[in-house]
Amino acid sequence: KNMNPCIDCRILMLKEARELMRMIGADFIITGEVLGQRPMSQRKNTFPMIDKQAMLKGLVLRPLSAKLLDITVPEQNGLVKRDELYDINGRSRKPQMALAREFGLTDYPAPAGGCLLTEPNYAFRLKELLTYTSDPGFKDINLLRSGRHFRFSPECKIIVGRHEKENETLLSIADADDCILRVEGYGSPITLIRGKRTEEALAVAASLCARYSDAKHLQAIDVAVSVKDNSFYLKAPPADSEVLDKYRIEMKATADASS
Repeated sequence: KNMNPCIDCRILMLKEARELMRMIGADFIITGEVLGQRPMSQRKNTFPMIDKQAMLKGLVLRPLSAKLLDITVPEQNGLVKRDELYDINGRSRKPQMALAREFGLTDYPAPAGGCLLTEPNYAFRLKELLTYTSDPGFKDINLLRSGRHFRFSPECKIIVGRHEKENETLLSIADADDCILRVEGYGSPITLIRGKRTEEALAVAASLCARYSDAKHLQAIDVAVSVKDNSFYLKAPPADSEVLDKYRIEMKATADASS
């Protein structure tokens, strides 16, 4: 539906754990997985396949649901007593939280909403990035979580901050070669141009910056542009809805051109 590489992710993590297991001389691996809690990776028929792909067949103990799963090697060898394991099943975290209270555990992470790759708009942005960038860097991936994203050309992307925290994030992630735009004297988004810059790309980025600034009521706005040691101003009208629709990277079903 969106992007859901949960199984591949689990296999990779278990492969890494297998190497660590060998390094420290451990006999098996324990995970906190619960049968049925995740629809893709935590299923009874999926666990054995994951373990086999990670070359850990029979060596992964899932104590919270062990009584509902096939017996493992450490259980067969008497390293773990199966009778003392659990049969938790399903998406609710209440049984685990009750168990934590029973053991006096209070400092543990709150239940999370899941992987970002299952979030529709983030997944859409990532797919779009991979369409134009076969080997994206860490900053490219990190930027997907912040701002409004616009694809000007296959080699050029524009990102516009939505609030102060995102502005700070964009500034902290920006490379030295990135072009930074803002409207001075007004509340303004930080706007980044990443990739190949052209005069037309600068004009579009300036109009987007103006559109989302507090000066958007003006017909033309002086937008400050800086890249490396070069700074100048570019006069631009606020972008209209046609510009937003043309360049914005967003699922069309949820796009709101007036925002």
